[in-house]
Amino acid sequence: MARLFGTDGVRGVAGRDLTAQLAMDLSVAAAHVLGDAGAFAAAGRKSRPVAVVGRDPRASGEFLEAAVVAGLAASGVDVLRLGVLPTPAVAHLTAALGADLGVMLSASHNPAPDNGIKFLARGGFKLSDAVEDEIERRLGEDWSFPVGSAVGRVREAYGEANRYVSHLLTTMNAALDGLNIVVDCAHGAAHMVAPEALVRAGARVEAIGARPDGLNINAGHGSTHLDKLAQIVVSRGADLGVAYDGDADRCLAIDHTGAIVDGDRIMAILAAAMHGEGLLAKDTVVATVMSNLGFKLAMRDAGITVVETAVGDRYVLERMKSDGYNLGGEQSGHVIMLDHATTGDGLLTSLHLLGVVAKSGVSLKELAAVMTPLPQILINVKDVDKGKAAAPELLAAVAEAEGELGETGRVLIRPSGTEPMIRVMVEAASEEHATQVAGRLADVVRTACV
Repeated sequence: MARLFGTDGVRGVAGRDLTAQLAMDLSVAAAHVLGDAGAFAAAGRKSRPVAVVGRDPRASGEFLEAAVVAGLAASGVDVLRLGVLPTPAVAHLTAALGADLGVMLSASHNPAPDNGIKFLARGGFKLSDAVEDEIERRLGEDWSFPVGSAVGRVREAYGEANRYVSHLLTTMNAALDGLNIVVDCAHGAAHMVAPEALVRAGARVEAIGARPDGLNINAGHGSTHLDKLAQIVVSRGADLGVAYDGDADRCLAIDHTGAIVDGDRIMAILAAAMHGEGLLAKDTVVATVMSNLGFKLAMRDAGITVVETAVGDRYVLERMKSDGYNLGGEQSGHVIMLDHATTGDGLLTSLHLLGVVAKSGVSLKELAAVMTPLPQILINVKDVDKGKAAAPELLAAVAEAEGELGETGRVLIRPSGTEPMIRVMVEAASEEHATQVAGRLADVVRTACV
């Protein structure tokens, strides 16, 4: 059977793949697994364990939240219902409130019919693969449930949103006074806290995508649909715009001309600023293998080391924690500032990006010029044997292409994790050259990987 947990929790179409029964069973198993791991009971502890539960505005989040809360309380866990909040807010409050675990109900940038369940360990960190596997293995066990005074209690804790916003503001070293910005909240989890935080930081704010109805999350708005934000930034003469996804763990930006500033450029701006202030741990930033070569070249020129990981913000975080780095992220806009957060936080990222703009007095467009992205061509070669991605014929073709590109380009061959497909990515000094090399390698994949 396929693994239930994916790269970011358990996801699927709510009511079909992700049912109320599954949500309840997962929360019961998670309570017991984390309890067995010692997260629930410090020596001599007499009080019940505590969980915080948040969600994005999807309509299905209402019944899934009810199921998760029921499973936790039935297992003897006290539950604080945080209401609609970003994933990083739930992570922060898991730590700040001393909770034993956190639960977030969201499918991030996916459309409204989808939903997901993400568990967070004590301290607000994502679970390891091993712990997720243990939760999955113990689904449906014949549990012994507490009764009477031992059952968990449930209370609303919606006011804790202010604790999260206040925390974000304490991390800043520059006010945003005078900045005129547009923020796109994707009709998602940040629709209230993001405009509030930006205004409290001193910016003049126009919010769009800030009227969720349970069904319009990510629809034509947010970090995956930037056209509307770009249009409004230009038409209003704003200094810049920022956009979050449905659960606000990622952020992308738009400069005053309407151009996109992606995660690589945001990381480059933040890394350069932190490096200049002596705040970048070990003068290193962590990125995935998909980050543009232009980012790596810019960091090299700035005296900053780039450490690469596999694709996925969880792998970036693991490397940051293990080696003591404090900045990392992905091209998609997942940026982790480990001094201030335990996970990617779109609102935190945007506040610090805006802080660099305000403190430097330089436009976002000028700051983004710290790196020049190289043309990047991606070809998905379908219906091939992805297990043959290391075929000698393909490796030889890759070596030849790398020799041809030299330091002005690179090649990445990645088998898909879920489909019979191999991805061919090529960067080069010109789009024409990248397209030519990528097409040549795709042809080799089609013949060597069958």
